[in-house]
Amino acid sequence: MSLPNAYRITPVRHFDRRGLFYEAFRSTALTEAIGYPFEVAQFHYSLSRRNTLRGIHGTPLPPGQAKLVTCVRGEVLDVAVDLRLGSPTFGKYETTHQKAGTGTAVYLADGLGHAFLALTDDACVTFVCSEEYQHGTMLEINALDPDIGIPWNLGGPPVMSEKDAAAPTLAEAGEAGLLPTYEECLAHYEALRT
Repeated sequence: MSLPNAYRITPVRHFDRRGLFYEAFRSTALTEAIGYPFEVAQFHYSLSRRNTLRGIHGTPLPPGQAKLVTCVRGEVLDVAVDLRLGSPTFGKYETTHQKAGTGTAVYLADGLGHAFLALTDDACVTFVCSEEYQHGTMLEINALDPDIGIPWNLGGPPVMSEKDAAAPTLAEAGEAGLLPTYEECLAHYEALRT
């Protein structure tokens, strides 16, 4: 992707009379792409009704939490946002349309935020995470922050958790010292290489 340390994964799908098969994840291929092993510590799902907006979520360092995200039922507009202060792409975003059956996934390193909008009812998204969730460490940024300007193309008010709706803007989070720096993220990635 255009954001450093964010990758879009588009697998080769194999069709036959039974349906289709694709390899969703291969450790050696992802390790080669990102430069260090992606160790899985937690795996979870979210189910969302149409027009549900989740995020922008991230995790400061420590503990950090890299994610491999894919939609396994329905469709979502998936968004990666650079939350790393000092990054050349700080505050920038990139969108990926994810639809069940395509196998499209995104890998987001520590320091990158994630959000998605459910485009269908009963949209199911999987998250494969490098660290277990630790209560109180989640970083929330308002997904409707006009300074980020994500084109959600909403047909009405989105369905959001109270916490996401009340989340600070990116500027407010930066001023409050909540965001990781690009330098500490780079040092973290380098430590993972050794």
